[in-house]
Amino acid sequence: MTLSAVHRFLPVLALALAASTAAAQGVDFRQSVELALKQNPQLAVTRSRIEQAQAALREAEAGRLPRLNLSLTATHTNDPLAAFGLKLAQERITAADFNPVRLNDPKSINNLNTRVELLWPLYTGGQVDSALAQARALIEAAQAGDAAARQQLIEQVLAAYQGVHAARAQVRVAEQSVAAAEEHVRVAQRLHQQGMALKSDVLSARVQLEEARLRLAEANNGVAAALDRLKLVTGRALDEPLEVGPPVMPTLLAGSEQELRRQALTAHAEIAALRRQIEAAAAAAAAARAARRPQVSLMLRQDWNDKGIGLDASSQTAAAVLNWTAFDGEATRARVDRAEAARLELTARLRQAEDAIGAQVAEARRRALEAEARVSARELAVELAEESLRLVRKRYENAMGTMLELVSAQAQLDRARSELVVARYELVLQRAALMRAVGVLEADRI
Repeated sequence: MTLSAVHRFLPVLALALAASTAAAQGVDFRQSVELALKQNPQLAVTRSRIEQAQAALREAEAGRLPRLNLSLTATHTNDPLAAFGLKLAQERITAADFNPVRLNDPKSINNLNTRVELLWPLYTGGQVDSALAQARALIEAAQAGDAAARQQLIEQVLAAYQGVHAARAQVRVAEQSVAAAEEHVRVAQRLHQQGMALKSDVLSARVQLEEARLRLAEANNGVAAALDRLKLVTGRALDEPLEVGPPVMPTLLAGSEQELRRQALTAHAEIAALRRQIEAAAAAAAAARAARRPQVSLMLRQDWNDKGIGLDASSQTAAAVLNWTAFDGEATRARVDRAEAARLELTARLRQAEDAIGAQVAEARRRALEAEARVSARELAVELAEESLRLVRKRYENAMGTMLELVSAQAQLDRARSELVVARYELVLQRAALMRAVGVLEADRI
């Protein structure tokens, strides 16, 4: 290779090395959560609800501001009253226009009215204030709903992320099993050659080896499936290479069951969302009641009337308007009753949710403690199975045991190791479930 070719090849090599290094760095748990939060469709729904509530707040705030209306009205009429009034508005009335013949049978008249009108609500009986309170409560409810959706997604990411580590731990268990089975085959063959073991022992050892290799293949397939689940939840393409970072383990929430229940009633996003919805329903009922009160507004108007486009005849009008609906067929009362019924429904749903979440916290805490006890039991089981296998292997090598005993002891150890992997994975899930039940599941706390 010439020197120039080497120089041309170096940038390509550098890019390849950089890409390889980036791929080797992998994606840790927090990065996985960030990726999922950016692309998850459920969060797009909750963000849209927040934007809707914020738009409703801006709409309610606009209720305090004046409205400016612009209009341009073209009229052609020979109606006696209208024709006389339009001509008067154009400031073109003469003495001849009071002739009864002209008054009763006027010629058609053209008029172009240009109007600028300002309407300013001065008092709305509390409708604007109630609408503002409702909009603010709905924004907080939507934000709480978004927080609940985020926690649900974090739990899903954690299950997928740790699922990859659990699958790889099962691969290591299977590799240990293959290595042990290979050693058993070598021992059986050596003892058979020495006349200290039967040929069936060699065959049994080989069968055990093939089964261990099959379990290893299944474990490798489990890793691939776990990686696919993590890619799906984080929005990656299935054909994109992915390397996960170090495993994570949530801590067990401190506190008694009663303390965690009280914390959940304060911190849980779904409870907060329902409370804000109740506030919004109460504000809606207040707005409905406000329709019974008088409404006061100010009106300022500027008019120009002419036969064509022009601003010759000018007039101004200012008025204070009081509107008070004395009777509307009980329509306002019906709206108030409907709003109150909606508030009572939400109140009942809040009580149900508080009871349900209290039960979830208690159940999640029991399961988390049970998962911890299970891990301890599985660790002891692995220690016992390793010691049992050591003794059985020694007995077999001294021609004092059978291959069946050796195979059974190895199977017991493989099963104990596999159950320990499952127990540790369940511990992660149950601790996370407790954090979500209390309402404090965040990536920064794991």
